[in-house]
Amino acid sequence: MTRHPVAGFPAMESRAIEQAWRSVHRVMLAGAVLVSVACGRQPAPARSAAVVATPARTDAEIRELDIAWFTARAERDPTGAADLARLGALYLERGRDTGDPRDALRAEEVARRSLRHRASHNAAAASVLQGSLLAQHRFAEALVLARAALEAEPEHAGLGAAVGEIEMELGHYEEARASFTDLHAPAGDLAVAPRLARWMEIEGQPVRAGRLLRAALATAEREPALTRAQLAWYHLRIGDVELHAGHPAAADSAYRRGLAIHPDDHRLLAALARVSLVQRRWHDAADYGERAIAQSLDPATLGTLSDAYVALGDTARSEEYARALDVAVLQQPGAYHRAWSLFLLDRGRHVEQVVRKVRNELRTRTDVYGYDLFAWSLHAQGRDREAARAMERALAQGTLDAQLFFHAGMIRRALGDSAGARVMLERALATNPYFHHRQPTVARAVLDSLRSAAAPVVLAGSAR
Repeated sequence: MTRHPVAGFPAMESRAIEQAWRSVHRVMLAGAVLVSVACGRQPAPARSAAVVATPARTDAEIRELDIAWFTARAERDPTGAADLARLGALYLERGRDTGDPRDALRAEEVARRSLRHRASHNAAAASVLQGSLLAQHRFAEALVLARAALEAEPEHAGLGAAVGEIEMELGHYEEARASFTDLHAPAGDLAVAPRLARWMEIEGQPVRAGRLLRAALATAEREPALTRAQLAWYHLRIGDVELHAGHPAAADSAYRRGLAIHPDDHRLLAALARVSLVQRRWHDAADYGERAIAQSLDPATLGTLSDAYVALGDTARSEEYARALDVAVLQQPGAYHRAWSLFLLDRGRHVEQVVRKVRNELRTRTDVYGYDLFAWSLHAQGRDREAARAMERALAQGTLDAQLFFHAGMIRRALGDSAGARVMLERALATNPYFHHRQPTVARAVLDSLRSAAAPVVLAGSAR
């Protein structure tokens, strides 16, 4: 469940990516990326007397040209700062579009070089550095930079929202609440609304979150500087809020609108695979998932594909994707992406390793979903008393998330708390009966068994 609107992806070693591709027996070529530019040559003109119309370049092609141009400028001016800052911003943009985690590292490197060349009055490089740290989930380091930027411009609402967002991701909820309460910005402010919407979700206000995102989308549609990928992202977030609220058809529509703007967007294709899965449209889930990983290898989508092929009866192919996810995830340095971890736990794969990773992450990042994942990993080990304590922390902010309630209900059931289990499982289904493709069915079966056990026994011949 990737719900972080800025980070985009965690760090992953290129070797893991390559091995994962081999394990699914595909070599997906994402198109030759301006080889002639990389080699310093211009394409040869067409040998034809006819006038040949030059097709419009895509956003990705324009970005590659920009990267090549700013790289060359930076090499010609080794002490410059502005060109390096712009180059870092382009790397971040490309990384978000393609899912390649190496671009976050590239962005960090050039941003630090820029700041070494000019430490003061270089807000652009500082912003890129902060974004690269967020992309790598190095939240504590990013928070230091964000607070310094806000201290320099205390009236800047966007900087205040950035601080609040990082505080929220770290689980510093009282500080985040103060940061967001102090914001004063128009409803559709693109620097504020998406971050505030995420906070509204944590606070259990999904309707307000949806309104904020729609206001931001209306602003974004009037902003000519935004790329198609950036505009499509707002549809992605609106779809996510709809799906978490239990409206898969509305989520599907939002994702499709985004895909119409930015075809082959791997994030939207992966989201369509997920929403197809919860609607039990197995073939659609497999098709969208295949298209998504053709653009970017996301282990969470490998998990979606594995589940889709199980439902389709192709267990061999399902296991192939599950092994590919193992390869990609187990070589991941630092904390695992939470969607990957949930897949491993639900399949009983590498449980002890997931528990260790989650425990380590909680040393610095004590947010709702970190505690939920920790509780679920302890439950997988049969350590339900510890799991219940962690689950209390996960539920403490009043977040309306059916998966949190499902996890809480199953943990309470394991502890023999039938009444508590019923409350939580009923709440999960009432909040969102489409929160997962299998677990709502499990919740209903458990509720039936709990109700049957609680029903009074009527002896033969007794009064009715």
